[in-house]
Amino acid sequence: MTEQELPKNNEISTQTDVVEKKIKEETSLSKNKNNSKKISNNDYKNKPSSELAIESNKKEFFNIALQDLQKQRIALEKEIEVLETRKRKIEEEVSISFSGQSDSIARRVKGFQDYLSGALQSLSQSVEQLELIAQPVVVTPSPLDKNQSKESAETEKVEPIQAISDTFKPDKKLILQLLEQYLEGPDYYADPWKFRRSLESQDSEILEDWFFNMGGRGAQPSRGNRSKNVLLSAALISILGELYGDRFQALILASQPERLGEWRRGLQDALGLNREDFGPNSGIVLFERPEPLIERADRLEAANEVPLILIDALEKSIEIPILQFPIWLAFAASPDELYDDDEDLI
Repeated sequence: MTEQELPKNNEISTQTDVVEKKIKEETSLSKNKNNSKKISNNDYKNKPSSELAIESNKKEFFNIALQDLQKQRIALEKEIEVLETRKRKIEEEVSISFSGQSDSIARRVKGFQDYLSGALQSLSQSVEQLELIAQPVVVTPSPLDKNQSKESAETEKVEPIQAISDTFKPDKKLILQLLEQYLEGPDYYADPWKFRRSLESQDSEILEDWFFNMGGRGAQPSRGNRSKNVLLSAALISILGELYGDRFQALILASQPERLGEWRRGLQDALGLNREDFGPNSGIVLFERPEPLIERADRLEAANEVPLILIDALEKSIEIPILQFPIWLAFAASPDELYDDDEDLI
């Protein structure tokens, strides 16, 4: 061999050694894998039957649970579809009904407005025709009575009948004082049956007109919503309680239980009352129909007590027997309030 050929032979020998090492390593790895597989198979075979049963039961349980969940999901999807269809139908019905009945609602409101204005005009005309103040009758002494004493010789006069508008004139100072007190601000810690809130100047003007111009009987315009009307009525109840004491009872007429509930809650808050203060034998009685209210007012007058009748703004008519009682207040609703009420009923 030459010196040039020696390195080549050495390189070949080293490559063969490397290849042999790799083969040996692969064979050893394959043997270890086979041994591990045999061991795992043997372990599986060596497992007791109870553990195998538990594993199989777990698989069955999971399968059953998955099936139940799938059934529930399918049922929920069906319910969602049903609800969506109902929602679409309701939306279609609402859109159709509102557009179709808006004209009829407007006509009803206009007709009631005309009826109310005509009724008020006829009522004012009938009141103007009544002779509310009787002329005093002066009796001149007879010549035969000259020898009698001066007391018997004085002119005898028949006292005139008091006008309706003068009913509360003797108590005007007290009423105005209470109204000024209510305008100053709320008194949250006042005794029960005392007004705990505050009034606006417009509320005070309405009550002054009702007391001193209408004599405690007549209709006043609504304040725009039931809560403001209840607040004004609470101030009125507090003032009449100062004037009449235990001889006074408030009778409230509203034809729906929801309206009576708003009256009860508003009066409770404004006067510091409890539920026990609302009842047949309490200070405030609630009525859905006018007939029992009229009977109750008649019994109170027969017992020499004073009934105050308060009529909700959304009452469409007033029974004629109610007008005979000495103290009553009816709230006249605006067209907007009547329209909102008709819209709620649809």
